[in-house]
Amino acid sequence: MSDSSAVRGDRDDRPGDAPRRTSLPTFYRQVVAELRKVVYPTQEQLVTYFFVVMFFVIVMMSIVSALDLGFGKLAFAVFAGGDNI
Repeated sequence: MSDSSAVRGDRDDRPGDAPRRTSLPTFYRQVVAELRKVVYPTQEQLVTYFFVVMFFVIVMMSIVSALDLGFGKLAFAVFAGGDNI
């Protein structure tokens, strides 16, 4: 079993106590520290990701457009008596 404070909690915390707020300078230091850990993509990766996303969006637009056109024609055929197929 673990005896870390993350599992056990601080002994001076009582149920019903509000959590302590982090000061603004501490928050800023933590944000900067986290941003230093970020691995940014290279330009080549960025271009590749851009084209992959654009391809996916275009494929999805085609599928949705085809379904819209098909359901629209079906609705006109059902409500117009089947003359427009």
